[in-house]
Amino acid sequence: MSHFARVKNGFVQEVIVAEQDFIDSVADTTDGKWIQTSYNTFGGVHYVPDSNPRIPSDDQSKALRKNYASKGMRYDPNNDAFYDLQPFSSWTLNTETYLWESPTEMPTDGYYTWNEETQSWDAVETE
Repeated sequence: MSHFARVKNGFVQEVIVAEQDFIDSVADTTDGKWIQTSYNTFGGVHYVPDSNPRIPSDDQSKALRKNYASKGMRYDPNNDAFYDLQPFSSWTLNTETYLWESPTEMPTDGYYTWNEETQSWDAVETE
């Protein structure tokens, strides 16, 4: 079984698990285009299924379309890539990974949230 995203007007409408034969049989009867997506692909890298932390797979030919598709994501047909909507106007899309990047790197010594007004990371208090 594989994962397929139905894309209409550049946006993912839904993602299903199906056999290629099923997709081939419904392709002409649904509104949009069905595009295969890899559940284990993130940032252009295919990872070993269920690895935590993520371990890159030995076979990177399995990395499909930069990121696993989910409803509401964009699809760039020119670069064959799925990506999220821009989270903040100051963030830029990395066209190698198709992940959004903040103007400054997030600190790694705790929990932070992006503050668009100050263009900085604010520490999040945890108990």
